[in-house]
Amino acid sequence: MSKKTAIIIGAGPAGLTAAYELLKTSDITPIILESSDMVGGISKTIDYKGNRIDLGGHRFFSKNADVVALWNEILPTQGFPALDDKILNREKPLVSGGPDPEVSDEVMLIRTRVSRIYYLKKFFDYPVSMKVQTFKNMGFRRTVQSGFGYLGVAVFKRKEKNLEDFMVNRFGRPLYHMFFEHYTEKVWGRHPRDIDASWGAQRIKGLSLSKALGNILLKPFRGKNSKKVETSLIEQFAYPKKGPGQLYETMAKRIVEMGGTIILEAEVNQIALSNQHIDHISYSKDGKQVEIQGDYYLSSMPLKDFFLALGEKQSDPEAFRVATHLVYRDFITVGLLLNKLLIKNETHMKTLANIVPDCWIYIQEDEVNLGRLQIFNNWSPYMAKDVLHTVWVGLEYFVNEGDALWSMDEKSFIAMAISELALTGIIDKADVLDAVEIKVEKAYPAYFDTYSELDKVIAYVNQIDNLFCIGRNGQHRYNNMDHSMLTAMETVKCLKDPAHSDKSMIWKVNTEKAYHEKTSGKAQ
Repeated sequence: MSKKTAIIIGAGPAGLTAAYELLKTSDITPIILESSDMVGGISKTIDYKGNRIDLGGHRFFSKNADVVALWNEILPTQGFPALDDKILNREKPLVSGGPDPEVSDEVMLIRTRVSRIYYLKKFFDYPVSMKVQTFKNMGFRRTVQSGFGYLGVAVFKRKEKNLEDFMVNRFGRPLYHMFFEHYTEKVWGRHPRDIDASWGAQRIKGLSLSKALGNILLKPFRGKNSKKVETSLIEQFAYPKKGPGQLYETMAKRIVEMGGTIILEAEVNQIALSNQHIDHISYSKDGKQVEIQGDYYLSSMPLKDFFLALGEKQSDPEAFRVATHLVYRDFITVGLLLNKLLIKNETHMKTLANIVPDCWIYIQEDEVNLGRLQIFNNWSPYMAKDVLHTVWVGLEYFVNEGDALWSMDEKSFIAMAISELALTGIIDKADVLDAVEIKVEKAYPAYFDTYSELDKVIAYVNQIDNLFCIGRNGQHRYNNMDHSMLTAMETVKCLKDPAHSDKSMIWKVNTEKAYHEKTSGKAQ
């Protein structure tokens, strides 16, 4: 009996996990086709002159023990302090026998989560807290308005027809207006009332003002190992020494060593279908068209691109219409190397050079396009080439391919980004040492326009017997890394065991309560 082959489209978290799991647990040989020249998808890490950029910021935290076990299998957790923890004498939950990050590169660090909102040129906790400092920053009038606004929705809940209803129900209209409305428009280019409420259910599920307050009140009574905390409220997370891409680069290396194949710069552009069965696919490579055939096809390519490769004649007209009109939000990061930041560290947390301790900062100021600021020094001291004397940051912009921001030349865009960050009071232009711009297409699947009809697409692709849609773009769902990996794990179960052949389980990842609560774990 000849060995079977799985053709996997995309070398992001989902595609690589599928290949790795197939090689570990089955006799199916994976072949990965990746359109870019790097593995990792939007979780890859870009190295710019020794300074490393994490595209979007990726915390390694999951409530699923299988995902956590896989992360630890690829990169074991540190057993000795990282550079900054050693210098600052900060304690972390080290693992006995774990590697020393000062000696070994293949190591997962334990990092402290700090992310705040920058609004009115002041810092606010994220999620919004009930601390005295919050009220001082807001001022008396805003505080009173927020209190009455929250009491109002506590009594009179809105029917959740869109994302605005979802957020107002959890925070009240004044806080929603201050901290969510404009920022959401920055991220999506649409008002929250035009976005499906299911985005909130997936990205900030379980999070509300009452939950945030409850977390503060109950914290003293929880044990150190308590897992009853919303993902958005976790205080520590795991992180690869050299950024998230390091984990996927290491996984890719092992896949090849185990007998799998990864073909980079291979863009799938044709899919041949026969009786609801994929016969073969074609991809372009080095100016040539290459045809490849397999027994199974696992696709993490955007659903829109999948249907364009399939063609209207081969597919259901309604599914084709919905899929090819799905919307995506694109992304631009500007990496800035700085002498220093102007904003001061007024927290109790110790940091190298006493910079602010945030991993990222949500920029709520209306006068700038800038959406979020990452401080890579705080993600890992090994992300910056000279972490003791420079600050390496990422300025994040949410755009649409072809719009005015996307179309700006690199020099002009960088100049605008520097000016905007200086306008917020976070930096002085004179402290900029170097800069680079990175563009990412189809970073975020959008929850508007034909998204409301996505069920038609799901029903159709599930009829193709040897096709399995996985990952964020493969399912047009705003999944975190762990959820994307879980879609791959569920698919491998389907391929290995006829008893798990129900594709609906793949689509239920990150939608059903059971998936978030049945197992728990931290990468440590």
